[in-house]
Amino acid sequence: MNIFLKKLVSHVTIIPELDEFDSIHSSIVKDIAFKGTNLWILMFAIIVASVGLNMNSTAVVIGAMLISPLMGPINGMGYSIATYDIALFKRAVKNFSFAVIASLVASTIYFTLSPISTAHSELLARTSPSIYDVLIALFGGLAGIIAISSKQKGNVIPGVAIATALMPPLCTAGYGLATFQMNFFFGAIYLFTINTVFIALASLFVSQLLKFPIRTLVDERKKRRVNRYISTVIAIVFLPSIYFGYTLVVKEKFTENATKYISNVSLLDDIYLLKSDIDTKNESISLVYGGNSMDDETRQSIIDKAKDFNLEQAQILVRQGFTFDGAEEHNAELYKLRLELSSIDTKLAKKQQQIDSIQQQHEMGKIILKEIRTMYPQIQACTFTQGFSHHINKEKEAQQTQIILFSLEGDTISSDNKSIIKNWLKTRLQEDQIRVYYN
Repeated sequence: MNIFLKKLVSHVTIIPELDEFDSIHSSIVKDIAFKGTNLWILMFAIIVASVGLNMNSTAVVIGAMLISPLMGPINGMGYSIATYDIALFKRAVKNFSFAVIASLVASTIYFTLSPISTAHSELLARTSPSIYDVLIALFGGLAGIIAISSKQKGNVIPGVAIATALMPPLCTAGYGLATFQMNFFFGAIYLFTINTVFIALASLFVSQLLKFPIRTLVDERKKRRVNRYISTVIAIVFLPSIYFGYTLVVKEKFTENATKYISNVSLLDDIYLLKSDIDTKNESISLVYGGNSMDDETRQSIIDKAKDFNLEQAQILVRQGFTFDGAEEHNAELYKLRLELSSIDTKLAKKQQQIDSIQQQHEMGKIILKEIRTMYPQIQACTFTQGFSHHINKEKEAQQTQIILFSLEGDTISSDNKSIIKNWLKTRLQEDQIRVYYN
């Protein structure tokens, strides 16, 4: 048993792989300062992260996490508290504050100038922190400080930068300021605070666990005061995350149960689910059905099935959308409309015929005048129209008659010629009912 424990300890211990304490101290101090290379990298990381969030590009956001130097001062704060190096702690806080303010200002300016203001998924993901973000920051921070303390740095630190995601929440907060959406600002700032506090806490814990040498002599009373401050900050940041984590779990569980329930009630006896909507905030499910008409019994059975999926408290809204019965009614109405349109078309055609007839009379009058003047030049004018001849005897129907009036100048026309003209008009117009007058 003792041999097993010794082997286990030899496998998990990191003491042999630790770097020199002075080397670790120098590495942490170097990464705290934002000047020269670190300053330029910070500026570029801010722009890259803002563009990635704005364009909803996960790859670009990950790139910004990799190049961001924000981990340096956070590890410095945890390390300086563990070693009671007050001067180093002040430097770390000063540089960290500068980085935060610069990031907020730059991202706010970018999102103010950007023509795209839509909140994509990459932005929304930084506005709802929970207990899970605490775990990510804590264990990511543990991995980070252990990697810094080890002789074999490996690729742990870039991975920690991606996991803890320090830069995106700051840029999301800048988006909230630029668009005056304070829910984005406060949600992102809270996520950033969680990451900062628990990465620093991890650095503090590992530094004390590995017994890094204390850089400043302090009395026990001051140590207790520092520990109280640390405990207070942790409680302030940690407790709300528990509530948000619980809320997240409840929402995810509700969504999971609601999805199963919707799948179960999607098809019921010629009734088809057309649309569904899950509202996790109000714990309600909206269902819109099509197909046959839905009676109250069917509607109630759909609502009652929610109990089988632990949705007793959920509000189920069942609505009838398209129905086959409604389709028949619509078809009948459509048929009536088509009949009415056909009747209107017929009436319009008759009106058009009347208009065409009037136009034809106008043209025919000119043609008759032109043709008859070759035989009877004394005719100077022609009036041509259609009329109806009514008889005093009501049993006789009114007859349509062509009425022609010739105006003469000079010689009159004899009775024989008038008879010839009338017969010619009957042949020309192909009408027997003709009245011819002269003046």
